Amino acid sequence: MEFTADLTEIIQRTNDVKSFRFNRPAGFDYKAGQFMFVTTTVLGERVRKPFTISSSPTENDHIEFTKKLTGHDYSNALDEMVVGDVIDIDGPHGSLTFEGEYDKIALLSGGIGITPMISICKYCSDVELDTKITLISSNKVQQDIVFGEELDRMERGNRNLKVVHTLTRADEDWQGCRERICDSMIVHEIPDYKEYVFYLCGPPLMIDSMVSILNSMGIPKSQVKQESLVGY
Repeated sequence: MEFTADLTEIIQRTNDVKSFRFNRPAGFDYKAGQFMFVTTTVLGERVRKPFTISSSPTENDHIEFTKKLTGHDYSNALDEMVVGDVIDIDGPHGSLTFEGEYDKIALLSGGIGITPMISICKYCSDVELDTKITLISSNKVQQDIVFGEELDRMERGNRNLKVVHTLTRADEDWQGCRERICDSMIVHEIPDYKEYVFYLCGPPLMIDSMVSILNSMGIPKSQVKQESLVGY
């Protein structure tokens, strides 16, 4: 589906991450974890980029994508947008989706790779699925955690959801994990990991590392779904 949308809300998630919300048109149906192409004007030219839909299919009044603002031309154009500005949307696309197909899922994300995971967590919580979910989200510092409050709230309200944050450059006050996602962390947080389907999203090097780790742990390819963030 292709349509033009007016920007209705901008949410500052962290110092360099924003969410952009638009009215959800009738007939725009999508699955948790899918993405859409967003076209806007950059330095006088129309530029098209893919973004995961960070809202949930259960949220009927809006759709949302979330962007890390990197200082590049496209990011700067988004950063300068105000409510009422217009973009073109083409979607949904992608197969990193979840609709309740599995009893147990593990969501492993790096940085802004949290976006499909927050959509999946919202969806599962809203429709009250019995799926066991463990989310392990890796960032550099605590200030980089996107959707932290939302995840805390969902974890309190969903007995099947477990959220683990790990920081690779944590300060001395951080009480959580302090390393990259690795086999020992997965075993510790998900003892029955062989029963899980793994969803991976993050920068390409992280995805390559996660695939290698899961392979070494005996997880078959059929239990691994991935999406790399090129240009992360």
